[in-house]
Amino acid sequence: MGEHSAFSLAGRTALITGAGSGLGYAMAKCMLISGAKVILVGRRRDVLETAAAEIGSAAHPEVFDVTEVGKTPAFITRMEQEYGGIDILVNNAGIHCKKPVEETTNDDFNGVLGTHLVSSFALSKAVVPGMKRRTRGSILFISSMAAFIGMPSVVAYSAAKAGMTGMMRSMAPELGGAGIRVNAIAPGFLRPPCCARPSMAINPALTRYLGARPRTRLATQTILGGLQPTLRPTLPSLSTARCWSLMAAP
Repeated sequence: MGEHSAFSLAGRTALITGAGSGLGYAMAKCMLISGAKVILVGRRRDVLETAAAEIGSAAHPEVFDVTEVGKTPAFITRMEQEYGGIDILVNNAGIHCKKPVEETTNDDFNGVLGTHLVSSFALSKAVVPGMKRRTRGSILFISSMAAFIGMPSVVAYSAAKAGMTGMMRSMAPELGGAGIRVNAIAPGFLRPPCCARPSMAINPALTRYLGARPRTRLATQTILGGLQPTLRPTLPSLSTARCWSLMAAP
């Protein structure tokens, strides 16, 4: 296997949630460059269609609200009928809720968990039968350093991301014998594409985060997106049940 073919995704189909912008967009772009057919899943058709046009002809926009978990099995069945078996699932969709704990309502909390955690479970559960039949697959959860580092005013988000990491660690040994690898990536702060460096004056949490680390250049969405081909499902010898933390780029 050659140097470049080792990370080829040629002939593989990836489904990425929250793929119309941000990290999901970057992952989709990098997977397509590596040869994959990519299904871009999100709620906004215009955003998905724009992203697909920018990424390339092997990117296919599909509108679906991942929180409607009762519809997830039928959605995955339709995706497999239209695009072939799903080799890679990236559970990336999410929302945020930044409130003090006493101001976080039950609806706030359940909404964040539903979008991050419950939807990821439903999607993962739905793709597993096909992956088992093909004896290969890769499921990737986009967690967060908020699952490991105490951060104020994001109790629902932190709980959801910690739950995703725990779910990954439970699923990996259960599915490993079927050739399915389950992993997670836990990004820290990401540098927005619109600016070279966020203002430290208006983000004291970011100041503390970077000040505690010897390398203080923020990672970008593209850097994280470029990690995805290393998790391709045709390299079964790679790790499973791992959560890669990306605190800051060197």
